[in-house]
Amino acid sequence: MTVGFAPEEITLDQPTRSARLKWVVVVDAALSPGLQVNAAACVAAAAGSDVDGLVGPPADTGEGPIPGLPWIGCTVLGGTGEQLAALREKALASEGVYVAQMPEAAQRTRVYAEYLAAVGAGEAGSCLALAVVGPRNRVDRLTKGLALLP
Repeated sequence: MTVGFAPEEITLDQPTRSARLKWVVVVDAALSPGLQVNAAACVAAAAGSDVDGLVGPPADTGEGPIPGLPWIGCTVLGGTGEQLAALREKALASEGVYVAQMPEAAQRTRVYAEYLAAVGAGEAGSCLALAVVGPRNRVDRLTKGLALLP
């Protein structure tokens, strides 16, 4: 399944709420702040790479370009491990919704091949963060009750 924007849907002169899709990142609020930021950055990188049209064009400072940022915005929420597990299950089963996840193995290992081996061996561990992109009303329903990450 492909989730993303067609070129004609990218409206840089409109509020983020007018975009057809919504992007949220949900992080395990029990993690230390450094690990929360790491987890959020990792799933955001995956979403930025996988979801067509999510990242806008570069901005020109007059001294050179600044790489593009998400033009639809991104809300970062916190939740418990149980909430993340439930959200992951519901989001994966929801039509038209993109999900990137970061399991514990990603923060446990320091070599990507070790991460791949751990996940492949069923040792991924619990989900520490999710990036969810999909129709605005569907993403709102999926993340209802979760608060902004402090």
